[in-house]
Amino acid sequence: MSRATRHRVAVAAAAVPLLALAGCSSSGDDGGTTEITFLTTNDAPNPETADALIEAFEAEHPDISVSVEIRPGGTEGDNLIKTRLSTGEMADVFFYNSGSLLQALNPDSTLVELGDQEWVGSLTEEFVPVVSTDNGIYGAPLGASFAGGVVYNKRVYEDLGLTVPETWDEFMANNETIAAEGDGVAPVIQTYGETWTSQLFVLGDFANVTAVDPEWAEQYTAHQRFYADEPALLGFQHQQEVAEEGFFNEDFPSATFPDGARMVAEGEGAHYPMLSNVIQTILQNTPDAVDDIGFFALPATDAENTQATIWQPNAVYIPRSTEGAELEAAKEFVAFVNSDAGCDIQNELLPPAGPYAGTCEVLDSAPALLDDIQAYFDAGKTANALEFISPVKGPNLEQATVEVGSGIRTAEDAAAFYDQDVEKQAKQLGLEGW
Repeated sequence: MSRATRHRVAVAAAAVPLLALAGCSSSGDDGGTTEITFLTTNDAPNPETADALIEAFEAEHPDISVSVEIRPGGTEGDNLIKTRLSTGEMADVFFYNSGSLLQALNPDSTLVELGDQEWVGSLTEEFVPVVSTDNGIYGAPLGASFAGGVVYNKRVYEDLGLTVPETWDEFMANNETIAAEGDGVAPVIQTYGETWTSQLFVLGDFANVTAVDPEWAEQYTAHQRFYADEPALLGFQHQQEVAEEGFFNEDFPSATFPDGARMVAEGEGAHYPMLSNVIQTILQNTPDAVDDIGFFALPATDAENTQATIWQPNAVYIPRSTEGAELEAAKEFVAFVNSDAGCDIQNELLPPAGPYAGTCEVLDSAPALLDDIQAYFDAGKTANALEFISPVKGPNLEQATVEVGSGIRTAEDAAAFYDQDVEKQAKQLGLEGW
């Protein structure tokens, strides 16, 4: 659901010709060099990151040559991955999603189990399940995690004497103060000019759902829990409540994600329910404001249930079609991604918006927002986003949340609509109970 994912879909067609440029891996006769390929996505900065990783890796491993293949994202990219795995023509290492999308690749049959690799011991307990099955671990992280919740302007909070809310009532009280005393500052930023951004009231609330009902995701996948019922309904209801109170920016129907990033950075809006990787856009466009940006989890009804929802990083994998010298070289490359040198490249080209899931460490120079997110990890108050636990997600959630925020549907109608929306996908997946 990330902005990056949207971009992949938009440029997918342009990336297809690049695939024809990729070579096949082989054990060359040129001085004993082993040649392997690395498949990554076409959305920046992934190609640039791949190039940097390969250049540094080859400098340390002159007997291994790595070439890059580029693929589109979205459905087209998913289909390409599945086709190449099924035909045994996959690149020797490839970059792909973790979580439920990985499970759809049937990793026990298609991927090399990597549980004996040295870097495995550094993986966080939150990351291990999203690259594993009961039979082993298949992926190594590339990039950092990020959180879904509320990105806020700390200067606005300081000027108005506000404190970070721990309950929904406290959050709404802060919004009332901002509306009354904030001199035109929008209490809550919404950016429906890019409809995917409307989903955070629901998706970012999932950790709170888990806190109330730890079995919710499992039961949801079995068609025994529903968004039309509490506690999941609360995300829709909270979005409706904020909209009805008039707390949104006036241009919310047309504002875009970059507009939202600018507004929270410049203090035109106080709260932006968003993924924490918005900090990367702020770093690029309004770098002087980075230290003014903080993060807190979408508050639950009760403070004890307020948790941060976490999106785990994607990972690199090795297909079973990679064998012999190429397999050993591929394992070396995966290990390098998680080495000190590989981590330096990630910190430079993939600025973290949350904690790393493996060997890499966030630099002291990272934005202060990361300290806010780390505090939830330290307190044991995080949970993975639903998409890392359940394969069930309908295509029209953003339609439903835009309509709730725009006053077109009630929260209850939107939740019932979304419960119907997921049925087709669940049946296509052959899930029991659907």
